[in-house]
Amino acid sequence: MKTVFKKALFILFLSSFIGFSQSLPLSKDAKISILTCGLGNETYSYFGHTGIRVSDPENNFDVVYNYGAFDFRTPNFVLKFAKGDLQYFATVHSYADFFNEYTYEKRSIFEQELLISQDLKQKLFDQLNAVLASEDRYYTYKFIDKNCTSMVVDIVNKTLNGNVIVKKEDADKTYRSILFPYFNGHFYDQLGTSIIFGTKVDQMGTRIFLPFELKNSLDKTTFQNKPLAAKSKTLLEFEKETPKSWWNNVYTYLFILLFVIFARNKTVDKIYFTILSLIGIFFVVMGFYSFHQELAMNYNILLFSPFLLILVLFSILKNKLWTYRFSLINFVLLVVYFLFLINKAHFFITLPLIITSGVLLVRTAIRNKKPIPIII
Repeated sequence: MKTVFKKALFILFLSSFIGFSQSLPLSKDAKISILTCGLGNETYSYFGHTGIRVSDPENNFDVVYNYGAFDFRTPNFVLKFAKGDLQYFATVHSYADFFNEYTYEKRSIFEQELLISQDLKQKLFDQLNAVLASEDRYYTYKFIDKNCTSMVVDIVNKTLNGNVIVKKEDADKTYRSILFPYFNGHFYDQLGTSIIFGTKVDQMGTRIFLPFELKNSLDKTTFQNKPLAAKSKTLLEFEKETPKSWWNNVYTYLFILLFVIFARNKTVDKIYFTILSLIGIFFVVMGFYSFHQELAMNYNILLFSPFLLILVLFSILKNKLWTYRFSLINFVLLVVYFLFLINKAHFFITLPLIITSGVLLVRTAIRNKKPIPIII
């Protein structure tokens, strides 16, 4: 109880310093380190987390600074989140609370102490507190450019007066290729992110944006001809459990698509085309509405073509000529999509959809093709 009281008292004490934009002098025994937290099975934890730990035994405090917090009570939360103008913010918590949270979630914690001078430690600590005391505490989240990891990289590099921490591996891979394996065990999340992301994630992943990218880069980063960080220590270790689900897997995905193909039912075909077209329309709306650059220029619309809805309407109106024509138009778009997608990370996960759409479009075209008269 006494320990808890001391920690609470320190948080209050630290807050008072932050509130007056003053700095708390660190002792010579103070340590600043980067914490990398393991992957979880909740959507927000698929990629891990990055925090900055400041520990000072002489001053009797041990805290973790985090970027990436948000408030569910924000008015119009869902719309702001979708649009990409939801304000995220930086926070500070006691290390004990931080540790207990990840123990509860059964996620590992790795620590890399920054081997920097006392002056630089103080500078980084002051900057972290200055952020919390100013409007800089709030920022607009960007999936690649402004997240819990990239913000840590930025503030450490700012402290070191240079672009010291840079990506050391996988710079020759696209962001999409880097992200793809993180969804293992979450099939429909993997499929959903594959089709909702546009051209930005097909750029080369030259920027550190994931926690374990930062961890691996720190292992190979030097500063003033010395290692920037000490060898990684494991503070908490859990083996990630891959979830098992009777529905969230490739088998239900293939079963549904095979059913659509072999049903040979016009109504089933129309429902399938309608669903794809509505998804395509959603992509178009989000591309214009959202500030998330990852959602812009989404070429997956060639598969989820809004023109499929026009095809369905002509089919309902029993207009064979235009049903046939829009079958051909959508088939051409599908071929273009197939050729464009061959070298992309999500080629194989979308291939069953491509095949299903191709079969149904050809079948619809054959059904509505005007027979050629035979003159005898």
